Amino acid sequence: MTDTIFALVTTYGYAGVLICAYLSCLFVPVPTSLMMLAGGALAASGDLSVSLLIGAAFIGAVLGDQTGYFIGRRFGRRALIHLSRAPARRKIIQRAQKTVDDRGGLGVFFSTWLVAPLGPYVNVVAGAAGLKWYRFTIADVLGEAMWVNIYVWLGFAFAGSLALVAELVGDVMGLIAALVTAAIAGLWITLVLRHHRAADKAKTESASSETFGSPPERTI
Repeated sequence: MTDTIFALVTTYGYAGVLICAYLSCLFVPVPTSLMMLAGGALAASGDLSVSLLIGAAFIGAVLGDQTGYFIGRRFGRRALIHLSRAPARRKIIQRAQKTVDDRGGLGVFFSTWLVAPLGPYVNVVAGAAGLKWYRFTIADVLGEAMWVNIYVWLGFAFAGSLALVAELVGDVMGLIAALVTAAIAGLWITLVLRHHRAADKAKTESASSETFGSPPERTI
């Protein structure tokens, strides 16, 4: 399988990676993640440019996600009903709907790289649910940038052990997801604490001004 992926990347180059990334975001089961790993390995050996490889995969993925979003925006419930005809897909769409309803843009972000098989369904559901385009796009761009860079640089760093990396990549993604979640939680806690401190400071200053304010004018 790895040899086949290497042959595909070598034959079709950046255009092949771009097209595969686009199609993988539109329910077509192509091994884009493995292609990015292989592309990273080829970039490590000097056969490909790592920047062009990342750019091609990123552009293809974002265009695919945007296409899925506007399919959902244009056809709405009809698109979801059509996709739900297969029982297996029905369960995935229900999960995608819960992801968008519960987490909004954050759900889109994680679906692009942490649970990539869910991503194409989240794109359509987000469009059908009326998630704001700018929120979808910001989450999509950030998520796809992470997805592409993780796989390409893993392939680049472990070019000699690509098969092993392909087997362990799920564990790596889980670790990265845990770190990202912890970072987001830490940022949220920091912002909440700052807000509370600012509110307490404002209350203290208000109380001080009432206590030590200028005395009332004496009337004669």
